[in-house]
Amino acid sequence: MNAFANGGALDHAGGMAEWMPSSWRERPAAQQPQWPDEAALERALKQLAALPPLVFAGEARNLTKALGEVATGRAFLLQAGDCAESFADFSADSIRDKLKVILQMAVVLTYGSGVHVVQVGRMAGQFAKPRSSATEQSGDLDLPSFRGHMVNDDAPSAAGRVADPERLLAAYHQSAATLNLLRAFTQGGFADLSQVHAWNQQFVASSLQGRRYEAIAGEIDRAMRFMRACGIDLDADPKLHQVPFWTTHEALILGYEEALTRRDSLTGDWYDCSAHMVWVGERTRHLDGAHMEFLSGIGNPLGCKLGPSATADEVLAICERLNPDRVPGRLTLITRLGANRVADVLPPIVAAVADAGHPVVWACDPMHGNTFTTPSGRKTRRFDDVLGEIQGFFAVHRDTGTWPGGVHIELTGDDVTECLGGSEEILEDDLELNYTTMCDPRLNARQSLDLAFRVAELLRV
Repeated sequence: MNAFANGGALDHAGGMAEWMPSSWRERPAAQQPQWPDEAALERALKQLAALPPLVFAGEARNLTKALGEVATGRAFLLQAGDCAESFADFSADSIRDKLKVILQMAVVLTYGSGVHVVQVGRMAGQFAKPRSSATEQSGDLDLPSFRGHMVNDDAPSAAGRVADPERLLAAYHQSAATLNLLRAFTQGGFADLSQVHAWNQQFVASSLQGRRYEAIAGEIDRAMRFMRACGIDLDADPKLHQVPFWTTHEALILGYEEALTRRDSLTGDWYDCSAHMVWVGERTRHLDGAHMEFLSGIGNPLGCKLGPSATADEVLAICERLNPDRVPGRLTLITRLGANRVADVLPPIVAAVADAGHPVVWACDPMHGNTFTTPSGRKTRRFDDVLGEIQGFFAVHRDTGTWPGGVHIELTGDDVTECLGGSEEILEDDLELNYTTMCDPRLNARQSLDLAFRVAELLRV
């Protein structure tokens, strides 16, 4: 096996060179923007490198420990948030409402299954998206593809689609503001378990899922009153009043990630301080590519998306590349196979990883493998397909004796009409009512809560 297969690089003397945040630059880098002004890009990256870290190495290590509990079957991962964050739709209300949905889902999952839930938000950094084509058609215009607000604008104009390095700085500052608010919400009383009723948005409270949630909230209230009556000091337990909440995004734009990578003063290890957890996508998980090289050297917990083309041998090589020391919680394998493929593709991969003794977290992304375009041109997903892939994921893990560790969901706190179906069914004609996503369709709050109840039932089996 050559040095590159293990993630190292040969120096001129023939020995192994030390990994550096810039080591990825020696490898082929997929899905990177065509920046028209290299000098402007270097100025932006230099400014980013001088700014404070968005998260800290100790926080990332704590998430690795929490995910280690998931890897050993003692917890469940809820990784959820926007498909792509927006510079235009940025407010305290939108952040709060997204967090509410995730908190509600976690309560439903925990109460319904008795399993601790690790909450990780696709927030405060999910500003870039890989694309299947470098260009896209908009009317008569052939434009560079929209790659997320970190890179260019979604407006269909030649000027808007130019990759602008100043957007990297804007993404950093919006991420910092989002993280500040998330920390205030989750540590400052909003996430207090006594506030479970307050998390129910008005349009969710009027739904079947909202009423089911309110019943759980009432039972939690009664349980807490009972414990107080027994003389238990609930105010003294911070676990009832604060929620550990971590952030995650795809580490796609490597210059941005490199600029925010810092050496931890306590351990001497490198950490990507743009988020607590970062993942490599299906389009960029090449073993000899730049993204895998970058992820292999940082200390953060990592994710890797696996599509239907993944093979057992490839996945074993990914495990060795990203977690050679076999640290529980270090690596999450996020499968995105499609409802019709999961039963065929997943079993040999799960069996091979289990037989090799890799302590991975298995998570199901039921969104990306089930996307299709309607005759009217809208990208959408059927709720039944999303649920079907999760059910297939759980069935495979039951059969192999492994732990179905989590779900990876694209959702919003807004009352959108982007995915079809759910208990209060959205039909194809309804998509036009409130379709606001810039990229992929998201579950709304009703559908997200409905999914949480269904997953809780699967966890109880």
